[in-house]
Amino acid sequence: MAKPSYRRILLKLSGEALMGKREYGIDEEVLAGLSAEIREVVGLGVQVALVVGGGNIFRGIRTSRDIGIDRASADYMGMLATVINSLALQDVLERTGVTTRVLSAIEMRAIAEPYIRRRALRHLEKGRVVIFAAGTGNPYFTTDTAAALRAMEINADAILKATKVDGVYDRDPMRDPKAKKFTRLTYIDVLRKNLKVMDATAISLCMDNDLPIVVFNLTRKGNILKAVLGDKIGTVVHGGK
Repeated sequence: MAKPSYRRILLKLSGEALMGKREYGIDEEVLAGLSAEIREVVGLGVQVALVVGGGNIFRGIRTSRDIGIDRASADYMGMLATVINSLALQDVLERTGVTTRVLSAIEMRAIAEPYIRRRALRHLEKGRVVIFAAGTGNPYFTTDTAAALRAMEINADAILKATKVDGVYDRDPMRDPKAKKFTRLTYIDVLRKNLKVMDATAISLCMDNDLPIVVFNLTRKGNILKAVLGDKIGTVVHGGK
């Protein structure tokens, strides 16, 4: 059996990744595929935490700009969208036999546990998948920042950032076929070149705590397992050591 490169990971999923080929909402086939891959990783003894965005349902900053809703209110609405996605993920994971807990930064006891760091650690130690919902619980912070913050709090070995492309490019590869892919980058490279890996706050947090980020293509089956095993896929953002 292959040996994982990481003991504990935080998997960051965009809300858009859950849409599949739909224009809105959640694709059940994407959820089923995600669940199967996460189950496989958990089966290796890896402790898994997740942060999922809400862009498939509601994007706070875009709505704030487009229709004039107060930015703080729009961000709270976006946080509630992440709770919807988290509950959907929990349901599918539990149906495949993976014990899961949703911990929300915004208290809503009827559907999720309140986020408490020690409780999250205890769940992970017991082999449960922990889904962190509602971002940081504060407006003006993205789910990227929430992922970096939670990864630090649970002492994760790496952030695995699942996207629709196979790594980080100097330009949008969907628009420019000549875009150059990077296999390794330092945090400073990302900030200086303004590469769209995670927002600057999240990158700075990872840099300050020397937490590697692995960016890879979620749409290719088996890539989550490959990333956990340390296979050379996607792009690794690191401290340059």
